[in-house]
Amino acid sequence: MFISMHGVGGAKDLPIPAEYAIAGACAALTVSFVILAVAWRKPHFADTATGTIDEAGAPGGPVIGPILRTFGFAFFLYVAVAALFGQDTLINPVFGVFYVLLWTGMVPLSLAFGPVYRALSPVRTINTLLAKVSGADPEVGLREYPERLGYWPAAFGLLAFVWMELVFAGNAELGNVRLWLAIYLGAMVIGGAVYGNTFFARADPFEVYSTFVGHLAPVRRVDGRVEFVNPFRHLASLEIHPGILAVCAVLLGSTAFDSLGGSSWWLVHTQSLGPRETIGTIGLVSLVLIVGLLFAGATMLTGIHQGHDRRQLPAAYAHTMVPIIVGYVFAHYLSMLVESGQQTLIQLGDPLSNGANLLGLSNRAVNYWLSEHPMFLATAKVAGVLTGHVVAVVAAHDAAMRLLPKRDQLSGQLALLFLMVGFTAGGLLLLFGA
Repeated sequence: MFISMHGVGGAKDLPIPAEYAIAGACAALTVSFVILAVAWRKPHFADTATGTIDEAGAPGGPVIGPILRTFGFAFFLYVAVAALFGQDTLINPVFGVFYVLLWTGMVPLSLAFGPVYRALSPVRTINTLLAKVSGADPEVGLREYPERLGYWPAAFGLLAFVWMELVFAGNAELGNVRLWLAIYLGAMVIGGAVYGNTFFARADPFEVYSTFVGHLAPVRRVDGRVEFVNPFRHLASLEIHPGILAVCAVLLGSTAFDSLGGSSWWLVHTQSLGPRETIGTIGLVSLVLIVGLLFAGATMLTGIHQGHDRRQLPAAYAHTMVPIIVGYVFAHYLSMLVESGQQTLIQLGDPLSNGANLLGLSNRAVNYWLSEHPMFLATAKVAGVLTGHVVAVVAAHDAAMRLLPKRDQLSGQLALLFLMVGFTAGGLLLLFGA
């Protein structure tokens, strides 16, 4: 199934030895830091740091917005028909929509256009329709969303998704996917009715994921108009709420576990330890915790800025993990998105698996050009990981210029730099099985 198509075929596919690629990537990060230390002496993005673009940033407007919302809801109904009445086989498009288009396809769309899931979200549309029927305001709900919850519900929702995809043995059974989606839909509808649209911005795992990635987009919408913006400036405006680091740790740690869980080392050393799902759950949760704790520790090993204590620094730096997440997702899921994505589009033309050709794509074949050119694929994936980390180093350096006292602005970044170098080396080792 497509879930197992994440890898690139091993270190042998690299155009240069894996150890050279890792050494070169780590050197590039170090050189980037040295250049920044010399040339970047004051923050450039402080005016947008922890801003409020987040709430107004969904693509669309008075005309395009309703069109996107209508399209999103119509697509939701179309896929729901396949989920409810389609056959329980791997050619049912629900699997591809759930694991490929929704999870990985959302990343490049959000990277290009901003938080697209918010514009397409079927649960926001349902909440709006229910509010119109009851005469309520969909923005407000019955009570105010508790600030202490922050992004924590989204973090647990994302963990539930990656557990379903990477650990649960029944992830390819239609009934289990239907149950997961039903629980998600029910939780979102109830939460939206109680807390209004703020609930979706904080608790919807897919919207939060799209929003985080969308803060690297070169465009944003403010007061109904679309503006071009420096992606670094846009990234610095990501709103800080409790659980922001947990969301990033789940996204990064789960991608690392996907590589580790499919490696021969993992299979050899865990087969005799216990049930696959139990060991997989422990491994997944452990990697998420390790990523979160390492990042928190690295950001707190620094000086203290006026108005900040060490416990606030991990959340203040958390946005710098977003480029790393995007780089890892690109490197890890590129071939799956391109090739399994094509297969899913073909399958969508026959949602009930009865020979229909509603989209006129049934005679098309999947183009496996990427898999047939492993050198290009490997080079692109190394470039994705490296680019993500370099962007993260730039964002972290600017944040340090804003958050740390002058005497600690350089030395206070060293622990985080070492961690990013470690993430780079570890990520490439997992990706290529070196």
